[in-house]
Amino acid sequence: MTISAHSGTNAGSSVPAVDAAAILTRQRSRESAARTYARTLPIVPVRAEGAIIHGADGRRYLDCLSGAGTLALGHNHPDVIQAISETLASGAPLHTLDLATPEKDAFVEELRASLPAGLGPDAKLHFCGPSGSDAVEAAIKLAQTATGNQTLLAFTGGYHGMTAGALAVTGNVAVKNPLPASGSVVRLPFPHPYRCPFGVGEASDRNTGPGGAQLSISYIERLLDDPLGGVTSPAALVVEPVQGEGGVVPAPDEWLTAVREITRRRGIPMIVDEVQTGVARTGRFWAVEHSGITPDILVMSKAIGGGQPLAVIAYRAELDVWLPGAHTGTFRGNQLAMAAGRATLRRVRLDGLDDRCARLGARMLAGLAEIAHGRPQIGHVRGRGLMLGAEIVDPSGEPDSAGAYPADPRLAALIRAESLHRGLIIELGGRHSAVIRLLPPLIITEAQIERALAMLADAVDAAVRRLGSTPATPAAPGPPGLPGSGPGRRLHAGCGSRERPDTGREAT
Repeated sequence: MTISAHSGTNAGSSVPAVDAAAILTRQRSRESAARTYARTLPIVPVRAEGAIIHGADGRRYLDCLSGAGTLALGHNHPDVIQAISETLASGAPLHTLDLATPEKDAFVEELRASLPAGLGPDAKLHFCGPSGSDAVEAAIKLAQTATGNQTLLAFTGGYHGMTAGALAVTGNVAVKNPLPASGSVVRLPFPHPYRCPFGVGEASDRNTGPGGAQLSISYIERLLDDPLGGVTSPAALVVEPVQGEGGVVPAPDEWLTAVREITRRRGIPMIVDEVQTGVARTGRFWAVEHSGITPDILVMSKAIGGGQPLAVIAYRAELDVWLPGAHTGTFRGNQLAMAAGRATLRRVRLDGLDDRCARLGARMLAGLAEIAHGRPQIGHVRGRGLMLGAEIVDPSGEPDSAGAYPADPRLAALIRAESLHRGLIIELGGRHSAVIRLLPPLIITEAQIERALAMLADAVDAAVRRLGSTPATPAAPGPPGLPGSGPGRRLHAGCGSRERPDTGREAT
């Protein structure tokens, strides 16, 4: 099976001689202050295969970021390399605007075959500029054109990109503050199993009243039906089935189903942003398949291009009311991305990587729970498939009304640095950048998962020591996938739902 052969355990026979320090110094002096990963991951990759990156420093790194979820098949998968090489060797034009080509036709066939069944055989595709942000822009413009309305409904914690319209529906205040407001957006509460927007947490033995998910649905319904609620006729509702940059927060299936019903009854187009969750990342080919809903507009990017820039939206045919040129982009016809994307989609389908992702994700989520057991600095672990997070907290602080301890972004940053020192690449997200995020490629091996968990546990303890306190002695772990002990310790696959350990964007 391709997975075993491409484990990345023997990536590269030699590493080119490169002066990494000089390259990093030149980058710091030449590139903008807006650079991100280059600050927190100061390495110079020179070779990569599977889940392994070789740095110019001669070290091997286990990549649990995989291009912020872009590299579904890991680095330099043989199928992807072959597809790109054959396209280059064929003499096919590499830039075609939106003209039809054999490469595009084959990609469209493969992509359409993977779409959620409810979109129907007449679903339309629109190729956007090369980023997920642009696909979100296209989805918003399409919904506004089709409905004649302007107001957008979006959620707390959401991330949809950095261009004007996408940023308007993004929740991150820090990146929005310096800029003028863009468009009319009504913010709705997204259920969070640890940092509940209503301060009640989940419905449980501790909270016998309605949980955050139920309250969110009631709030949305009442707000939209209130003639004095201030919400003008919505053009669309935009939602992620798992909030990625928001801290790896899965939407409960029953909540997402209820939101779909709210939009259906009121004739509001539902835009589902699957830029990071798509292509088997959460244990299903598309994350909406966990709940069985069908969006009106599906936003796709990242993994669909096989590591190359590509962004597409798929939508119900009756929404196709655009005039020619209503949304264009010079690089919307990326032929290499279509070849690589088709190879990726096909390999995911043939190898059943969605099922594999669900199984390995369950093991990794259980492993995170084992790490959290006896380490009160990990307040909460959650995720779906191979999209996982661990929230880092200050257990000496005062918990809120739902039992959540204050975020500890300083410790989270130290854990990331200690992980890199041990050869593990992870990133941070969530509120105050205090959530450790793991997005390994779908082809990561079980041995690599165990290695990643071991390095992460060691990094947590080292980071706690660096802050001047002694890490708690881990207690004997409970059954895999069950919560550990300690203040605020909980394990969830989503807010307002039963524990589902078997299920599961950085800037686009």
